[in-house]
Amino acid sequence: MRTLGILAVGVLLLAVVVTGIAVVWARHQDRVAFVQLSNLQNRRDALNVEFGRLELEQATWASPSRIEQIARGQLGMISPPASSVEMIHE
Repeated sequence: MRTLGILAVGVLLLAVVVTGIAVVWARHQDRVAFVQLSNLQNRRDALNVEFGRLELEQATWASPSRIEQIARGQLGMISPPASSVEMIHE
């Protein structure tokens, strides 16, 4: 009977040790996942800032006044005189 009690205490002690190790491992995994999440959120924020900057840059490059300025300055284009413009009505 005494051997059975010692065996039961040994099994319970082993279960407590294994459970403790599992808790420590789970907390470690949680911390690793949290660090990864923080890094990904920082990357997302940086990409959002860059995307906003690129949208602004695209709007600047594609503005009608800039396109007209380049057409007149670099390409030598001019608006046709009113006498050579024909209106077509459908």
